[in-house]
Amino acid sequence: MAAEGGGKEMNEIKTQFTTREGVYKLLTHSEYSRPNRVPFNSQGSNPVKVSFVNVNDQSGNGDRICFNVGRELYFYIYKGVRKAADLSKPIDKRIYKGTQPTCHDFNHLTATAESVSLLVGFSAGQVQLIDPIKKETSKLFNEEVGLCPTEEPRLIDKSRVTCVKWVPGSESLFLVSHASGNMYLYNVEHTCGTTAPHYQLLKQGENFSVHTCKSKSTRNPLLKWTVGEGALNEFAFSPDGKFLACVSQDGFLRVFNFDAVELHGTMKSYFGGLLCVCWSPDGKYIVAGGEDDLVTVWSFLDCRVIARGHGHKSWVSVVAFDHYTTSVEESDPMEFSGSDEDFQDQMIHFGRDRANSTQSRLSKRNSTDSRPVSVTYRFGSVGQDTQLCLWDLTEDILFPHLPLSRTRTHTNVMNATSPPAGATIITNTSSNTTNGNNSGANTPGINSLSTTLPRSNSLPHSASSGGGIGSGIMDSAIATGVSKFATLSLHDRKERHHEKDHKRNHSMGHISSKSSDKLNLLTKTKTDPAKTLGTLLCPRMEDVPLLEPLICKKIAHERLTVLIFLEDCLVTACQEGFICTWARPGKVVSSF
Repeated sequence: MAAEGGGKEMNEIKTQFTTREGVYKLLTHSEYSRPNRVPFNSQGSNPVKVSFVNVNDQSGNGDRICFNVGRELYFYIYKGVRKAADLSKPIDKRIYKGTQPTCHDFNHLTATAESVSLLVGFSAGQVQLIDPIKKETSKLFNEEVGLCPTEEPRLIDKSRVTCVKWVPGSESLFLVSHASGNMYLYNVEHTCGTTAPHYQLLKQGENFSVHTCKSKSTRNPLLKWTVGEGALNEFAFSPDGKFLACVSQDGFLRVFNFDAVELHGTMKSYFGGLLCVCWSPDGKYIVAGGEDDLVTVWSFLDCRVIARGHGHKSWVSVVAFDHYTTSVEESDPMEFSGSDEDFQDQMIHFGRDRANSTQSRLSKRNSTDSRPVSVTYRFGSVGQDTQLCLWDLTEDILFPHLPLSRTRTHTNVMNATSPPAGATIITNTSSNTTNGNNSGANTPGINSLSTTLPRSNSLPHSASSGGGIGSGIMDSAIATGVSKFATLSLHDRKERHHEKDHKRNHSMGHISSKSSDKLNLLTKTKTDPAKTLGTLLCPRMEDVPLLEPLICKKIAHERLTVLIFLEDCLVTACQEGFICTWARPGKVVSSF
């Protein structure tokens, strides 16, 4: 575990923390907020969100930051670890009446030093396209007149905008989700029309439907998605832009082939709604978090839960992969003998691969080269408990069927020899050979283990080569065999950490459900949670490895709403409106 930083009291806010890479330090002079630096009274307001863009200016300081606090929206030059923040000189500041910003996203393709395209979603359902450099408002969507709700009804959707993102690789298409459970695809070049849209069914599937806008001339929205039940809280595109992961208040993660408009796979939370979602850099794993206080790791290729992480004491609000610490090593299995101090010294230089090489190195791992390649995925989470957690997803979790050569009790280090090229955790020969849509079901099989798994966070070791993002779509029926793992149950952890008691501990623990239940869900049919527990949709706590966080630190007074990993730092924000920069080890500029 990491060393305590910033004080020894459990309730004291930390200003630094230590991982095997070194010490992460809070840069107090790089804090962004409203110019008066007064904590924002966050009751009844929407979560503070942060967006970054690089405008590629010649000064070498092209990073820009946008954040919302209450009714206000700010746009600054972001100086990160280089210089102190100057809050007296925002590039743009906007105050809205009758509605509040809820989310925003920059178009990175079109951004220049003279112009940026920023989408802003609002609590009353509108979407605004603005240019904070030119200080212009280009267009309004779902609101033809203005941002005062009394002036004009929202003809497309009157509910709160929960997430807005540009479609990857597009300069004009963007996707918007609402608290109604609907998503809409827009084109900035088209108008929304002056009458309510009429829709025509395009495709219907397991608890989702997609409609096109029926009109004589092309108008927005181009598509309307209805997904699950309740609010659609967040969505995220895969790194290649081909797949879309959505998390909803009904507790389901749904992954779609975005272009084919087809469902690839689903997962159910252990309890309550799912609030956040993210993809691994290679698109092979998805992490979701929500009201069960857990982070859940889902395999895209195998369409199943492979691990859960327990460290938060309340709802998880953001999950994010650290592309800069996710590491790939082409080497023989690591062998080590010596003290724990020597071990830490050896590992201090491990895992420094940057984002521009991570993707290519991960792709090498998927080749048929017989040379062992080891990978560790780093991701983080923040929650309403004001805590930041960092997690390592290592190959003893990803590939538990590999022989284990050595165990380090203190740090849970497991080393494994490389299996034959092409081997995977699932005994399914078709999963790595699908070449097109509807090429067959990706059917996980039963995989028994004779070796007890570690609970968390081992250091990397070599593993098999696996396939990249598959393009096959799941059939309606999923094989329901659940891999049985020896691991720490939630009940055991409750006894050890009684202060973390939560309603989930008595939510579904008494429910018995056969793992042989069919998982085919009928369209618009409400799924009974009792029938999903114990299946591949929602394995029991004892059926999958339980991760422990590398670090779990209280870093704010109010609930945390932002976690973004940058090359030199990581950025967090809380509901009081303070955006904090944490310098990575060795990245603190001497001027600070």
